[in-house]
Amino acid sequence: MLGKGAWGRVTGAAALAAVAALAAGCSSTVSGNSVSSLESSLPTNYGAPETTTLNVGVVPAMDSAGFFVAQNLGLFAKEGLTINYTPATSSETAITAQLKGSLDITAGNYVSYIQQAASHPSQPFEVISEGSVMQQGAQTVFVMPSSHITSLSQLKGKLVGVNAPQNIDYLLDVSVLKENGINPGQVSFPTVKTKASANYGGAIPFPLMAGDLADGEIAAATLPEPFASEAEQQYGAVPLADLNEGATNDFPIEGYVVTKAWAAKNQNTVRRFIAALTVGQEISDTDRAAVETAFEDLKGPQNGQVSRDIAAVMALNQYPIGVDQTRLQRVADVMFQFGLLSKKYEVSNMMMPSGFFNFSPFSATSS
Repeated sequence: MLGKGAWGRVTGAAALAAVAALAAGCSSTVSGNSVSSLESSLPTNYGAPETTTLNVGVVPAMDSAGFFVAQNLGLFAKEGLTINYTPATSSETAITAQLKGSLDITAGNYVSYIQQAASHPSQPFEVISEGSVMQQGAQTVFVMPSSHITSLSQLKGKLVGVNAPQNIDYLLDVSVLKENGINPGQVSFPTVKTKASANYGGAIPFPLMAGDLADGEIAAATLPEPFASEAEQQYGAVPLADLNEGATNDFPIEGYVVTKAWAAKNQNTVRRFIAALTVGQEISDTDRAAVETAFEDLKGPQNGQVSRDIAAVMALNQYPIGVDQTRLQRVADVMFQFGLLSKKYEVSNMMMPSGFFNFSPFSATSS
């Protein structure tokens, strides 16, 4: 059975064995009593929420497991909050909606938020919780068997799909390419002129990418879970490279973000949201069954719903508690290293005020 922070994907015969084991009730690493104990830390007493209905945009991937577990277990409701969830096509689309005021809280990859914060300092963001740290199998480059591509070097001159230009998947790709002695400039990525991404501003939405790969629109696809396991099972895609390697090993992927202006007006609401989310993070990191159920119970694939078979084999990330500035600074530093930032950026500009939230009552593993 997989331990904490080691929710790797299994395939083939191992996948069938995993499904059988999970059906027998072996997926959880903590008891139901432990989950109940975590849930009993709610509700908190932070004063009346300034806003009780929140519009939240989240990328429907395994990086967001803490949110979906908290929602599925009614943890936000315990805090007096009603969540209107919107599945985000990409972090970029979520950020645009957030700055327009149509989303209160968003969850997406740090690269996009740091790019926005660095280029538009007059529109400051605040990271209120970490979402995920990449683990083995959670972010993978796939190809089709018919392509006969068996090494990263064979991607030279070919198009590799990512869900947004120069975002986290692009950064992971170029880092691993360089790690393997390949000049990233020799590999192509989608633009607004690329057929597969022209209708999406240079992006290829995750739900469409495996189909584009199977149709030959792209030579390789960069996919997180659950889209990775779906690509394997539905289209027969095969892994080419795991992106949890080298400079991006155990890399911070996603965080939960608000604008500083909105946070200042909704301090009790933010604290209540963080409290519920933090319990969801802890459960996600220790109880695989809770994650599987949360994604199975979502309404419709567009919202992130997966089948039981996919849930049983998908790789999960690590779901940390709190906000670690040193860990997030690593993202900005790697972005600068690979040219996604023109100058170094200090993520201290994006941190919650010191002492705004005490994470320690919610987890013995807070960081």
